[in-house]
Amino acid sequence: MDHKSEQILELLRDNSRLSSREISRKTGIPLTTVHNRIKKMEEEGIIEKYSVEVNHEKLGLSLCGYVLCSIAHSIKKEVLWNELAEKIRKLGFVESVDVITGEMDLMIKLRAKNIQQLNKILMKDLRAIEGINDTTTMVVLEEV
Repeated sequence: MDHKSEQILELLRDNSRLSSREISRKTGIPLTTVHNRIKKMEEEGIIEKYSVEVNHEKLGLSLCGYVLCSIAHSIKKEVLWNELAEKIRKLGFVESVDVITGEMDLMIKLRAKNIQQLNKILMKDLRAIEGINDTTTMVVLEEV
């Protein structure tokens, strides 16, 4: 990627709703060039999707937490890990699931209304999933 494409990508990272015309105006890059570069980055898989940044507090989900999980040895195969991670990811309160290295196997980012809801999520939802052994929970004090 050259400097022009990097400029375009940086603007889209900050605000994916910017039009090609607005990007052209902000960068001084001709409109047709902006359009073509965005298309090329999409085709090459550099830009995979456009997303929305949500204000979780306004949705009543002000608590953010990370849960580290260890997986039962009996399912420590890549296919089964991926199935388990996908099952967890589909839960409504889960924002992301990552397979990690170290003592724990998965890192789950989740959102909850309050500590009581977080407790329910941990005790009734996550720990009820077959294959999850231990969990360690970290509550985010401030998102920056």
